[in-house]
Amino acid sequence: MITKEYPPEVYGGAGVHVAELVAALREHVDVRVRAFGGPRDEPDTFAYRAPSELAAANPALQTLGTDLEIAAAVADADLVHSHTWYANFAGHLASQLHGIPHVLTAHSLEPLRPWKAEQLGGGYAISSGIEKLAYENAAAVIAVSAGMRADILRSYPQVDPAKVRVIHNGIDVERWRPVRDTAFLQSVGLDPARPSVVFVGRITRQKGLPYLLQAARLLPPEVQLVLCAGAPDTPEIMAEVQEGVRALQQSRDGVIWIERMLPRDELSAILTAATTFVCPSIYEPLGIVNLEAMACGAAVVGTATGDSRGRGGRRHRPARPDRAAAGRHRHAGRSGALCGRPGRGPHRGGHGSGTRTRLRRGRAGARTRRVQLGGDRGDDARALRGADRLSR
Repeated sequence: MITKEYPPEVYGGAGVHVAELVAALREHVDVRVRAFGGPRDEPDTFAYRAPSELAAANPALQTLGTDLEIAAAVADADLVHSHTWYANFAGHLASQLHGIPHVLTAHSLEPLRPWKAEQLGGGYAISSGIEKLAYENAAAVIAVSAGMRADILRSYPQVDPAKVRVIHNGIDVERWRPVRDTAFLQSVGLDPARPSVVFVGRITRQKGLPYLLQAARLLPPEVQLVLCAGAPDTPEIMAEVQEGVRALQQSRDGVIWIERMLPRDELSAILTAATTFVCPSIYEPLGIVNLEAMACGAAVVGTATGDSRGRGGRRHRPARPDRAAAGRHRHAGRSGALCGRPGRGPHRGGHGSGTRTRLRRGRAGARTRRVQLGGDRGDDARALRGADRLSR
């Protein structure tokens, strides 16, 4: 398993996905993890830093340097499985060098993230080229949603549709569940007696946080805004968010910004207390954090992008702060929070055992193992129908 993110160095959904997937796969097969970053103390987990000679180079070149070291190290593997463009080049080279299959999981696509040029400069052309090379030559491609599958086939028409399988993201519903911790909520300044809108995510163009800050101006004054947001892509986007938060705090109270990465129990407590969880992303194939919020009982409002849809919430078009704020207001009202009854209403997450079963990581792990072995077709027929609808 090759990945940029792996505990404890996890800052996004791909890292969460890989950690859960490795745990599920290790119940059945020998899995060795090759991760970027500092040393890990987990058995069969190896870490690789960028070569010191590339310390001043473009981040894309640093990534390729790390990939070369990883590709050389997997000579004894029977299969290599990579996640995100950062690791795709290592997977591709390992497949070519050692004659083993390369399976990759698509968490996002470079052609659909043009704002990455702000972070990588000319390296964005490199990351895009590497991703294209890896997708067109992989033995199998796993898409985390039907929407992602449709995006892959649109972005890379040379990829054989038969090798692109849909396995939805999953979470461990034994660990992600409602947590009530009033003392912790009060310690971060959150009043559990007041309604709240919660955002959890990285500070990137993709996650749409500046749009949420604009929309929040239209929320009723009694509604709190809780931002669990960190790991900025660039100093520019960080400065933009800082200014947006500062302006909002000058006009209303109850604006809480938590920059540190929260442990699961603390984040679960915030999600459990939330009136509404918001996902304002302008691109989101299938946000894991949406599933975590639903599992904690939060109502979810998200932008209509990728497969951020379903019974657990409502959708709004990206980059429309006015509609988003109106939707969050109506949604919170239906949940009863604005009437003084936070946490009640027909659109809360976790709709019984059926939803919790669909969120389970074990099913995703089992199906991934079958794809690695070349045998799983799973929901391909349903995925194709969904992809056709999304294409239209």
